[in-house]
Amino acid sequence: MARRPADAPIQEFALIRSLESRYARHTPGLVQGIGDDAAVIETSSKTWCHLTTDLLAEGVHFDLRSTPPESVGYRAAMANLSDIAAMGAVPRYLLISLAVPKTVKRSHIYELYRGLMKACSPYAVALIGGDTSVSKAGLFLSITLLGTTSGHRALFRHGAKVGDHIYVSGTLGDSLAGLKLLMSSTTASPLGQRKTGFSRSHRQFLVRRHSYPTARIAEGRWLNERRLASAAIDLSDGLSGDLRHLCEESRVGAEVELDRLPISPACQAYARAIGASPIRLALAGGEDYELLFTASPRDCGTIERGTRTRGYRMTRIGTIRPQRFGIQMTIDGRTQPMPVTSYEHFR
Repeated sequence: MARRPADAPIQEFALIRSLESRYARHTPGLVQGIGDDAAVIETSSKTWCHLTTDLLAEGVHFDLRSTPPESVGYRAAMANLSDIAAMGAVPRYLLISLAVPKTVKRSHIYELYRGLMKACSPYAVALIGGDTSVSKAGLFLSITLLGTTSGHRALFRHGAKVGDHIYVSGTLGDSLAGLKLLMSSTTASPLGQRKTGFSRSHRQFLVRRHSYPTARIAEGRWLNERRLASAAIDLSDGLSGDLRHLCEESRVGAEVELDRLPISPACQAYARAIGASPIRLALAGGEDYELLFTASPRDCGTIERGTRTRGYRMTRIGTIRPQRFGIQMTIDGRTQPMPVTSYEHFR
């Protein structure tokens, strides 16, 4: 007997698309529903409300044996702040729900909240509610964040056009390298600078990039308010996967020039030390929470001048192509399909 589709193995993004097709409905005031970094609701005051939520599970998203509770809270907040950044919005209100096992101490919960609010306080985000429950299977943390934009202006994934340039903020692969360092029992000495060039300061930089990432709120607002980006997404799962999401929503293809990828000296040193490719780390690494966006060639001069005066780091890494081109990567004059090496639940 043939297996029914409902009994097929779960694939994260296929599941999201299926649920969207079954249950998503357009309602008055809904500007953007499922399929972007945050949902968008229009209010009577010509303000759009952006709502995003994340569920983090112990053993999947974090390990309390290697990650302090404060870092867990900080990273959880940054995951949502980064979604708001990708919409070009201002973060406003926060709701937090926890399911707590008996093994977690009260002091750990206070540390977790300290990390959450440490991430949110620079943006004056107000904690307005949530819920708590006991858990029999580890710590679970659910965050909902609301942000706003005015003037019916926001960044979406669906605006990229053929010929647009592709940009990323910051550097790529740092968080994955930091995670690998935390997960291994390797200290700085076996990767010592004498033999490999990988120093203690490199390790500290990468671990901090993973434990205390930065959402690009200011950059997202600037790109939105100046109408410089045609489409945007945050890099939470990795460049190879998140670029694909943007291209699917925009119905375009893309060509990425691998030698343009911005990779930090610390990530390059780590890759050399373990005999890995820094480009692979950059393509696969999730949770860098950088912005990936597209822009018309006519706006590239403004972007490059603006990044210099504002101290932002934004690097052009490729070009939007027709959809039939697919997602391709080019290095040393050779072009080939870009494999999906990003993280996906259930895979």
